Amino acid sequence: MNQTFNIYISIFTAFLVSYLIRVLPLTLIRKPIKNKFIKSFLYYVPYVTLSVMTFPAIIHATQSPIAGTVALVIGIIAAFFGAGLFPVACVSCFVVFVLEMFLCR
Repeated sequence: MNQTFNIYISIFTAFLVSYLIRVLPLTLIRKPIKNKFIKSFLYYVPYVTLSVMTFPAIIHATQSPIAGTVALVIGIIAAFFGAGLFPVACVSCFVVFVLEMFLCR
């Protein structure tokens, strides 16, 4: 088999999987979901997916993983005490800036 054929097979497989993930729930589930566990599970899936993609990026986007971790903790604490998105981002960036000045010498 040549490489072009393998690319087309890969694209078709990705298309098929993506299509089935979207179409099967529409065709198989006709009634409203009444189970509390399943409803809460489906409610939190987007948040969990975003967290799984974001938290490693926060830690590994800096030169030092320690600076990223400390900034993440400080950002969580600032958000817990009611700071908005922009102040939390500013505080976290400042923490990374200061820590990397000392850690990455």
